[in-house]
Amino acid sequence: MIVYYEYPSCSTCKKATKFLTDNGIEVKTINIKDNPPSKEELRQFIEKSGMPIKKFFNTSGQLYRDQKVKEQLETADFETALDILATSGMMMKRPILVTESNVINGFKAEQWEKELL
Repeated sequence: MIVYYEYPSCSTCKKATKFLTDNGIEVKTINIKDNPPSKEELRQFIEKSGMPIKKFFNTSGQLYRDQKVKEQLETADFETALDILATSGMMMKRPILVTESNVINGFKAEQWEKELL
């Protein structure tokens, strides 16, 4: 089962949801604000994706800016960065798509097509 973390008010998530619907792809949808992934789930997502942890932060988000996370990450080790990321679903770049073989965050139609179609 594909797991899809989204925030319903997010315009990027709306585009991703439309992509999934238009292509008949069934997913388990989870509201990332109400039920964010745990620290350990995030650790697994990062490892599975092969991307650096910094790519999992919602750098456009209000929470990221208010808490000056960019500055904190400059000197943070992986565990500290993971602790910061796990504080809130709003800290995470969304949507997050978890397949059997990969984890993709953000929505780029070409990338999703390659992974899902």
